[in-house]
Amino acid sequence: MTDAGLLGPGTHRGADATDDTAVLQALLDAEAAWVAAQAAAGLAPAGAAESARAAARAEDYDVADVARRAEGGGNPVIPLLADYRRRLGQLDPDAVRFVHRGLTSQDVMDTAMMLLVRRACVPLARDLRATQDALARLAGEHRGTLLAARTLTQHAVPTTFGLKAAGWLAGLQELDEDLAALARPPLSYGGAAGTLAGSLVLFPGAPDAAERALGLARAWAGQLGLDLPPHVWHTTRRPVLRAAQTFAAVCAALGRIANDVLLLSRPELGELREPAAEGRGVSSAMPQKQNPVLSVLLKRTALTAPQLVAQVHVAASAFVDERPDGAWQAEWPALRELARLAVAASSHAAELTAGLVVDASRMRAALDASGPAVLAERISAVLAPLLAPAADGATGRQQVQAAVREHATDPAGMLDALVRLGAGTALPDGRPVDEDVVAELLEPAGYLGANDLLIDRVLERHQRAAGDRPAPPRSTPGAPA
Repeated sequence: MTDAGLLGPGTHRGADATDDTAVLQALLDAEAAWVAAQAAAGLAPAGAAESARAAARAEDYDVADVARRAEGGGNPVIPLLADYRRRLGQLDPDAVRFVHRGLTSQDVMDTAMMLLVRRACVPLARDLRATQDALARLAGEHRGTLLAARTLTQHAVPTTFGLKAAGWLAGLQELDEDLAALARPPLSYGGAAGTLAGSLVLFPGAPDAAERALGLARAWAGQLGLDLPPHVWHTTRRPVLRAAQTFAAVCAALGRIANDVLLLSRPELGELREPAAEGRGVSSAMPQKQNPVLSVLLKRTALTAPQLVAQVHVAASAFVDERPDGAWQAEWPALRELARLAVAASSHAAELTAGLVVDASRMRAALDASGPAVLAERISAVLAPLLAPAADGATGRQQVQAAVREHATDPAGMLDALVRLGAGTALPDGRPVDEDVVAELLEPAGYLGANDLLIDRVLERHQRAAGDRPAPPRSTPGAPA
């Protein structure tokens, strides 16, 4: 049984952090860390913890065999435990009795999924930082590169590509806090029915057994680098929902960038081009084509993620009692696939934005092709208040609108018409509305609103975030991260 991602091109970029071997390693890490927590609490010898970790290497196990046998108990923890105990017994027979005692399969499975979430966030955060850096560079370099803003697919007013790139960047900045929360997700604990009874029996006769059992859970969380949540979440799935929604939000934000690149890289526009790479973008039938494959895959991911989030939400709403019956199993593949897609997408986006080719001349040509009507908003705002009602009762605004409609694609005709309309009037600063003033009104670079301020705000936020960035976390397979 093989799943190499044949039907998910590009998802191999997220496989190392999320494939079956990664899940198996997370399960083993959870079990080994539980033995280590017991050792730290004086419930097991230190040597047992060392042996438990030595036996917790995913490459020593047959993941396909574990997957087949998982059918018997409905989850992979049960068959893996049998294999883990067997292997640990070969290294340290005495240590076997400390494995999994006081836990239930859901404690381990949920904790392993949180480990998987955190580990997926390592390459995800790295590549999103690279994408943000690339977008910050584009925003700064192209703050004056004129572009036709498009609303409802039509040219609206002038803007700049720098502001567009800043908008892309701002969309990713909004995810920073959510991603930071996934850097230390919560441990899952509670035992068979969420009462911690199995952990309390490890402290027979202790008047503070409940506090010590909770302390043991806290030690387990510390071993794994996870947070101890305020309550058992066996059937309250907010941690899973939060992770799923964050991964999907990453996919959506990157898909939004891809949509713009796909549009602006159409040959009839040619304002953007994806970076070229050997073998990428080829067509099996049309060798002249250079398809924007990175953006295509990003859009694929953005279109796929919402259904997976919906599956997690449906599962969360179906959890019952103190342990679930089927809803639990339904969320695993959805959460894992969301993590894989988000990691792959962040890698694609980093490559796309680092090498994105901007054709400023094509952008200006497309803007100029709109004709002077693209500045209608500005013309009306400046000239309409200066004009007296016409003989036919037309207001100043109506007179300007009529001139704009008549000469929408004729710059020279628009200039003459507006000069005639404005004859005998003056701007608030005293300048007469003559040919020079009207020519200024028809220059797109003069109607960019708060372009520079808006770009600067995003870039300043980027610089602050860069200064506050911690060292990237490390995740080593075979050891708790």
